[in-house]
Amino acid sequence: MDRVALRGLRARGHHGVFPQEREEGQTFVVDLSLGLDTRPAAADDDLAKTVHYGIVAEEVVAVVEGEPVDLIETLAERIAQVCLKHQGVQEVEVCVHKPDAPITVPFDDVTITITRSRV
Repeated sequence: MDRVALRGLRARGHHGVFPQEREEGQTFVVDLSLGLDTRPAAADDDLAKTVHYGIVAEEVVAVVEGEPVDLIETLAERIAQVCLKHQGVQEVEVCVHKPDAPITVPFDDVTITITRSRV
């Protein structure tokens, strides 16, 4: 399976369990790896036979900016389901970064990584 990757998609969301997270919001960063067969698109040089990563990026940002959830696990699942709606995408790996998570000790990042497939 081939991979189309999008790294570092940034959007402001209001996800989290604490009132301050819901009220003020914070930046979330999303990395995606979409599994699909790109041979038909490459053979015909045809965008319609692959995934349009610009549209995927816009849809993912809309999920992050959309309805708040408590957990980044839930956010990652919603993003995965949006990606799998695209014809040809058989599998997706989603990594959601929450670099401004409300943690009381020094840290670089908090992430959740999930893999989902059509099967």
